Amino acid sequence: MSEAVVKVINSLAEVDASAWDACAGPSNPFVSHAFLLALEQSGSAVRRTGWLPQHLVLETDLGITGVMPLYLKSHSQGEYVFDHGWAEAYQRAGGAYYPKLQSCVPFSPVPGPRLLAHDTASKQALAAAAVELARRLEVSSLNITFPDEADWTLFGELGFLQRTGEQFHWSNAGYGTFDDYLEALAARKRKAVKKERREAVAAGIEIFALSGPDLTEEHWDAFFEFYMDTGSRKWGQPYLTRDFFTRLHASMADKVVLIMARRDGRWIAGALNLRGSDTLFGRNWGCIEQHPYLHFEICYYQAIDYAIAHGLQRVEAGAQGEHKLARGYLPVPTYSAHWIADPAFRRAVADFLKRERQHIEADIAAYTEHSPFRKEPD
Repeated sequence: MSEAVVKVINSLAEVDASAWDACAGPSNPFVSHAFLLALEQSGSAVRRTGWLPQHLVLETDLGITGVMPLYLKSHSQGEYVFDHGWAEAYQRAGGAYYPKLQSCVPFSPVPGPRLLAHDTASKQALAAAAVELARRLEVSSLNITFPDEADWTLFGELGFLQRTGEQFHWSNAGYGTFDDYLEALAARKRKAVKKERREAVAAGIEIFALSGPDLTEEHWDAFFEFYMDTGSRKWGQPYLTRDFFTRLHASMADKVVLIMARRDGRWIAGALNLRGSDTLFGRNWGCIEQHPYLHFEICYYQAIDYAIAHGLQRVEAGAQGEHKLARGYLPVPTYSAHWIADPAFRRAVADFLKRERQHIEADIAAYTEHSPFRKEPD
């Protein structure tokens, strides 16, 4: 590599959008300049909420050749890879776990690249710079959450501790229609899915998949009401502001797939998805009326239907959810990598992660055994 300089920037506004996106690539909308900038400019991921941007920009004589989303954090909220136990243990031992550095997409448990560059040397330079920044800031740790497997492997080679988790994803086996997908399920599971889809809309509910020019501020007003109602009941303080959705609409409407339910002329529920090059990423869900199976219909079945119709290969429906298994979403490993400054604390975490990885591996094997897909023709 020619002589390189890594800069730390406090906002995505400080770097040219096209240069950032040239490093990020087109496949994953969550690491795009527009998405991350919307989080900052809407006041969702900023210093006040505990997310101080410390993004890395790698510059050579060829220009910007790599970038890395990075935040200095004062808490562990909105991450979905849980280290609260680590924080409590370290603080009981007399250490200060916060602040810490976090490379992730705020509030989004979506796997994807974190070292945004096209060559290994640039990726290694970004990783080394992140560690150097952690040392200079004297933080307890540098955490890379939901990297893709390639980045996770690279971090492991650089000495980071490696952690695994699990999510449930749906894969398209070349289905032409939703009925083709149903035929791949065991008879009992197929019957259950058909029943759930019927009952979900039995109260006269209409379902719409909205994207691009079909989206209006009316839809976002309704969805934000769902988001606030569900979020406040589940975790107390929803993370995203109303302005975030306006900015998302302005900059990325073509990537949005907003699946909305209406009854008697009134919007009652919805789910936000973003579309990548080959994947539909399920994000937020909310409702103001409770109807049997409506959550499954909007979040899972409609997403599968959309993916099949648009030739997408996967649906990633977010964190957790054993109930997704019966709907055709199978377990897959997710990843995180961790650099820890204190050697004694690092050894303790390494021991925990070794045991946790064995548990996750056993979980995935057990869930896979209960796949809803038929093992031989009916």
